[in-house]
Order: sequence, then C-alpha cells, then structure tokens
Amino acid sequence: MQEIERKYLVLSEDFKKESFKNFSIKQGFLNTDPERTVRLRITGDQAFLTIKGKTSKNGLTRFEWEKKIDKKDAEALFDLCEPGIIEKTRYLVKVGDFVCEIDEFRGENKGLIVAEIELKKETDTFKKPGWLGEEVTGDIKYYNSQLSQNPYKNW
Repeated sequence: MQEIERKYLVLSEDFKKESFKNFSIKQGFLNTDPERTVRLRITGDQAFLTIKGKTSKNGLTRFEWEKKIDKKDAEALFDLCEPGIIEKTRYLVKVGDFVCEIDEFRGENKGLIVAEIELKKETDTFKKPGWLGEEVTGDIKYYNSQLSQNPYKNW
C-alpha cells in the first residue's frame, strides 16, 4: 500500500480546541535504515508492526505495510528496538475532507509538534488552518525514525 502525506510544523496549540480525539503513542524502531524502517507501536491496548519503504524524491509517497500484533508481544519486542523510544500524544483534527494527525512529542523531543495530512493522491489540496506552519514534507530530520536517533532537544 502506498502512503501519501504532507508534513508540517505546528505554530500554536489552537488545534487542541478542534481535536475530536487524542491518545498516547509509544513507538520504537527495530530498523531505521532509510531504505526500510521497521516500527513497533503501542496505542492504548493495541499494538502494530509497520514496515515503511524508501520515500519518493518529492517526499510525499512511500510504501507502508502494517499489521496488528499482540500487545504483550509488542512489549517484549521493545527490548530489541534501537535506542531512542518515541513518546507522544496524537490529536486528530478534521481539515476539509481529510483528517490531520498532530503529534505533540514528549521526552527528548518535547517542544516539537508536527502535523501530517494523509492524502488520497499527490495532487490533493486542502485549506491550511492558521495553526499549521512551515511544510517539512521530505525533510528526514522530522521522521520519527530520525527523531529516535537525533532528538529535538539536541538541535
């Protein structure tokens, strides 16, 4: 399956008033090779194993495969993850016909807030909310796999 998304920095916490849902996420990486990342994620009582391929040249598209796994298995697999566990709160906000996922990072990435809008096709457009700032699509330093290795606090 192809994932098409745009990524932005968030200017203010105004999005929280528009959020229809939020939840905590803990994730680690079994592999952070740019050609293929293997991510482990726990959200509430659910866990997922995700494999992402190399990003296209414009930074918008890449292969993504995800499988739900047992939470106990996921907790055990965290022992095999590379150093740098990511913890964040994800907020969901409706933006036109799309859902914007806004991640407010904790721990070593505290202070960083990034929004992602998953599109159906690369040419899709939407009205940009006032709290959405600079586009960072394709800038690898904002990939969670990179934030696990070089956290925001070190920038």
